[in-house]
This record gives sequence, structure tokens and C-alpha cells, in this order.
Amino acid sequence: MTALSHTEIWTAIDALAKRFDMSPSAMAKMAGLDPTSFNRSKRMSADADARPRWPSTESLAKVLEATGVGFSEFAALTESARPAFQGGAARGVPLLGLAQAGSDGFFDDAGFPVGEGWDEIAFPGLQEEGVYALEIAGDSMSPVFRDGDRILVSPSIEPRRGDRVVVKTTKGEVMAKELARVTARTIELSSLNRDYEDRILDRGEVAWIARILWASQ
Repeated sequence: MTALSHTEIWTAIDALAKRFDMSPSAMAKMAGLDPTSFNRSKRMSADADARPRWPSTESLAKVLEATGVGFSEFAALTESARPAFQGGAARGVPLLGLAQAGSDGFFDDAGFPVGEGWDEIAFPGLQEEGVYALEIAGDSMSPVFRDGDRILVSPSIEPRRGDRVVVKTTKGEVMAKELARVTARTIELSSLNRDYEDRILDRGEVAWIARILWASQ
């Protein structure tokens, strides 16, 4: 994995705050940090050399815990600081509206995209096979994912507790949730929007489950 640059780290912090409609100062305060922790004045030293200053590992950990964002998702936010197509040529990724995803003919039994009716978007530097994008509709996943956001989904990466996932039930319902707990009989899902109920599904009710890798704002 390529090391993240000073600019990329601070860009990701700004993007994370924007995702939750907060200033970097408000996000720092929410995480129990000094409100000035992420101010622009803290990003370079005040001496003549103006050397780069980095956020501490502890401050990043507290912010990720407070926002419920995993490090891989945080790292993906650095994309906005990178030149277009860095790390390889853009690859076409199938794109479908989340509202359509419950219809028959778009996925195989393992949750990989198949059939016609997909649009396509270009995504730079992508190596993972079988990845596809879904476009969010409505507010059921706000403020994490908003209407019009696109999420990049991988059916080949085993999701872990705390990951954000897309789940399709055997009845054709498709939802984006957080994976809360997996037992021998059930899969427990936490809603991203607290106005919506959490779900507990029997394993037999789940057609497939796929991990969300990245989201665009």
C-alpha cells in the first residue's frame, strides 16, 4: 500500500468533516479533542522552514471512532487529493441505482454483477475484480450516505464486524447497513440513519452480503 502524503491525510480529514456537515473544528470537538486540532494553522510549522505537521495517530483514531468510519474508508477519502488516474488507468465499473438492485437479473447468487441494464463509470487505479457501484436514493442512510452518493461495493472481500455492507435478502430487499454481529444463525445489521430500525436476519434470509469499499460525495 502506498504511504499517504501530508496533503492526502489533511484532505481526508476535511472530506470526513464535510461528509457529516461539520467543520474540522466541530469534528475535533465531537471526538473529544481540542477544537483547534485540525485547524489549517496546525498543518504547517510556524518557523521559517514551514515544515509539514501531521495529525497524531491518537487524534485520528478518536475521530474515526466518533464518526464510525473505518480506516480503509478514511484512506479512500484521500483520492480527492490525488491527481486523476494516479496509480493506473481508469477502469469501467458497473453502476446501478440502489432502488433497482432488488430486481431480478442484476446479480448472480454470489452477489457479483451480471446481465444488462447497468451503466458504467470510470474509476482510477482499481484492481479488485467484481467491484460495482450503486447510487444512493433517498435519506434512509444519511448522514453517512446521501441521495446521489455512489458507493463502491466488493462481493469478493469478506466483510467484518463494523464494516459497512450492502445486503440482499432472498425476498429481493437490498439495503446498506453496518455489520454489527454475525452468529451461527443470524446476521445483525445496524442502521446508518438512527431514524430507521436495526435489522436481525436469519442466515437463510440473506441471499448475499458485500462490503462497501468507498463512497463518493
